[in-house]
Amino acid sequence: MATFARLRRHVTERAHNRCEYCGLSALGQAATFHLDHILPQAAGGLTALENLALVCIHCSLRKGARKTAPDPRSGEVVPLFHPRQDAWEKCFRWNGAKLIGRTAGGRATVAALDLNSPEHLIIRGFESRLGRHPPPAH
Repeated sequence: MATFARLRRHVTERAHNRCEYCGLSALGQAATFHLDHILPQAAGGLTALENLALVCIHCSLRKGARKTAPDPRSGEVVPLFHPRQDAWEKCFRWNGAKLIGRTAGGRATVAALDLNSPEHLIIRGFESRLGRHPPPAH
């Protein structure tokens, strides 16, 4: 079994040191990013590489143990973006500093995690000046 430190290193490298939901770079951030259980432990999610995502504090606290949220356009409850199963570029796009959901799951994730909060927009403005926003496509 992999140690937690080894899991953290693998997840961080796989995520290119960025939040897998909002794209924020971990470089220069005061707080350590969390390892999120994509399928929450409360729902049977394992602490395993395929169920972990690197997540900034903002996204981690807002996602919590949620798996679904309403699509703001249709009101239908849909699964949140799943970093291991969904292609980020299919679900989201950038409009300057603003993150736009392209799919029902993308829109639900943007709304549920408040990915265009004033704090996110300010940080993305700073990140842009440092050449760290928008994140490179993978």
